[in-house]
Amino acid sequence: MLAGYLYLIASICFIMALRGLSSPTSARRGNQIGIVGMVIAIGTTLFVPEGLDYVMVFLAIAIGGGIGTIIALRLPMTSLPQLMAGFHSLVGLAAVCIAFAVLTAPQNYQLGLPGQIPTTSLLEMGLGAIIGAITFTGSLIAFGKLQGILGSNPLVFPMQHRVNILLGVAMLVLLGLFVLSGSWFFLLLLVAVAMVLGLLLILPIGGADMPVVVSMLNSYSGWAACGIGFTLGNLLLIVTGALVGASGAILSYIMCRAMNRSIFNVILGGFGGETVIATATSGQKSHKSGNSDDAAYILQNAGSVIIVPGYGLAVAQAQHAVQEMANHLIKEGVNVRYAVHPVAGRMPGHMNVLLAEANVPYEDVYELDDINRDFAQTDVCLVIGANDVTNPSARTDKSSPIYGMPVLDVEKAQTVLFVKRSMGAGYAGVENPLFFRDNTMMLFGDAKAVAEGIIKALE
Repeated sequence: MLAGYLYLIASICFIMALRGLSSPTSARRGNQIGIVGMVIAIGTTLFVPEGLDYVMVFLAIAIGGGIGTIIALRLPMTSLPQLMAGFHSLVGLAAVCIAFAVLTAPQNYQLGLPGQIPTTSLLEMGLGAIIGAITFTGSLIAFGKLQGILGSNPLVFPMQHRVNILLGVAMLVLLGLFVLSGSWFFLLLLVAVAMVLGLLLILPIGGADMPVVVSMLNSYSGWAACGIGFTLGNLLLIVTGALVGASGAILSYIMCRAMNRSIFNVILGGFGGETVIATATSGQKSHKSGNSDDAAYILQNAGSVIIVPGYGLAVAQAQHAVQEMANHLIKEGVNVRYAVHPVAGRMPGHMNVLLAEANVPYEDVYELDDINRDFAQTDVCLVIGANDVTNPSARTDKSSPIYGMPVLDVEKAQTVLFVKRSMGAGYAGVENPLFFRDNTMMLFGDAKAVAEGIIKALE
């Protein structure tokens, strides 16, 4: 009875944590509430079952917690999306391992003896294993793409969708055979087919859509945990998994709307299948380039400035230098604001986290829908490492893999300063025609070094 009440309290904490994370101003408090809920959940789970080998349990916690702590301390912000994808894969693998553990020793989970597991439990176990296996391999592919191991271009093959449908049908048949027989052999085949399907669902997705994939896999991992919660009869795992699954699905839907994508295509891995070809090379068109002194002069004489952060800012860890530069401009009477695209960076909220780390006031950060109409009345737009989310070809070029994605209308500003290391294409592999416009000045170099150069010129 006490365990049930404690699980209820933990569930409420998780719900309040999600509520807190809905706003930057309450995100820190939401994290703290979530930590309290997790401590209650783990403590209750440890002391409810009888005959638990606490030595092995605490040894596992120490090993996993130690590795997690080291990773968290050493991890640069630029690698946070890869970390999320890696953690999602572990959640999926855990669901698969639990399914095999329950099937092998059901008496340890109050499900009877081997060969006597109820049909409903076998169905729950099979579904949890399927979602877990898809999450595991799909997250590994996402990790490889985010890390640059597999490249950002979609990897496609002939009759891709037919193969996926065939694998889906085979998976359903194997699920039925497993439920009817309770055989570990059919569960093994089921997991193998699901893992292959997980690979094929994520491989065709291009780099520009990876933020949606991270969110989608987060949802998958939650549903995998929820399915295994039914198998184990653990109410807290069911509630927690459902919360993660539902919130991840809602976020994926919101991001799909922001990118003008179909949520059904995301779930089925049906988008991002075109081969990306750059429309031009930097040697074929002329562009204007400047230095930090030029940029400082233009910014200093502007009445309004909008800063658009992108992945280049994250790579250079330039958020603190950019905010210091903004403070200099504000002191001189310049109206400075930040415009953040919903999918800027490599995961949802990536840029918001970086700006918050640099103590950028929340009221100075605007979403696409709130600020897009203001670019036409803006003197200077400073784009720092953002490429695909500012590419006007998303509105005009139907052959582009990012066609239809809403972008920031930075080209409408009177002057555009574009900070990049080179004239190379963005993560989607598409060249940005904004580089060659008459009102654009390219500032080549590391984003942090460029920002520090501007600061020096302003002082």
